[in-house]
Amino acid sequence: MAWTHAGILLKHKFSFLVGCASISDVIAQIAFVAILLHSHLECLEPLLIPILSLYMGALVRFTIVGLGYYRNIHDTIPDSCGPEVGGDATFKKMLNFWWPLALILATQRISRPIVNLFVSRDLKGSSAATEAVAVLTATYPVGHLPYGWLTELRAVYPAFDKNNPSNKLVNSGTTVTKAHIKKFTFFCLALSVTLCFLVFWTPHISEKILVDIIGVDLAFAELCVVPLRIFSFFPIPVTMRAHLTGWLMTLKKTFVLAPSSVLRIIVLITSLIVLPYMGVHGATLGVGSLLAGFLGESTMVAIAAFYVYRKQKKKEDSDDETAVEGEDSAPMNEVGPREETDDIVELREEDE
Repeated sequence: MAWTHAGILLKHKFSFLVGCASISDVIAQIAFVAILLHSHLECLEPLLIPILSLYMGALVRFTIVGLGYYRNIHDTIPDSCGPEVGGDATFKKMLNFWWPLALILATQRISRPIVNLFVSRDLKGSSAATEAVAVLTATYPVGHLPYGWLTELRAVYPAFDKNNPSNKLVNSGTTVTKAHIKKFTFFCLALSVTLCFLVFWTPHISEKILVDIIGVDLAFAELCVVPLRIFSFFPIPVTMRAHLTGWLMTLKKTFVLAPSSVLRIIVLITSLIVLPYMGVHGATLGVGSLLAGFLGESTMVAIAAFYVYRKQKKKEDSDDETAVEGEDSAPMNEVGPREETDDIVELREEDE
């Protein structure tokens, strides 16, 4: 329910409210963990502490987006609307739109467990394997921080592109063109790449983050340096995937995205099998394989977007040709009756 209302809020440009709900979710989780740690629950059922905290965070998120929806949007949405403004949705159409996105999300969620499994098996379950999985666990959140937010760029096209019929329902005083969206996307990419190289390639900064924030020792932090530097190249495929996915979502052509999730898993597993023969092991193997999976997925998304673009281009060209033929044939149809009328007039003059 929280995500459903968040999607409607994003559609009506209330992204600030959705962001506040997400931040409040995290703050609520941290606060309830701190509170429950001082209760008797820590001794009786310690595993309930993170579970209850997740529930409380979700409740806070739903409360904020729910109140925001009913206060700002609920009364302005019409009960029904025509197809010209995107009001032709059916259960079948929504299912066809949703399942490729759900498949992509599922493959993204299972990628990391697969990486952890292969990395551990590659090192034969030794102490080095335990250390490698620990390094992966520590580098995931730190490496994800500078580029993770780029995934949300997929919401920009559906929210602002004027070719989306449902945007006619939203009153907007500003005009956002495709050029603006592309410039904004490039700016976000440049910012993310700059942050990655600034944090992960500047000596001692990544180690300081791991030691001071994550709480690991210096020797362990030094093992995380190379995997974190590999994360510096993630923004490029993530941005390309998010930008093209948003465009395809606007066209409701999400079915072409399904092969990208399959290719991601294939490339990921292939990399996890092949790279050890090239001398790559441990956390470097895991992060490198993740990068290969991202590159494979984004490449397939680009191919799918090009396929849709070519089909659109051919359709537009055929429509233009049909319109031109119609314009050319109209005067020809008008010539016949005019010539017949002129002949009748000439005959009458001759008779007179």
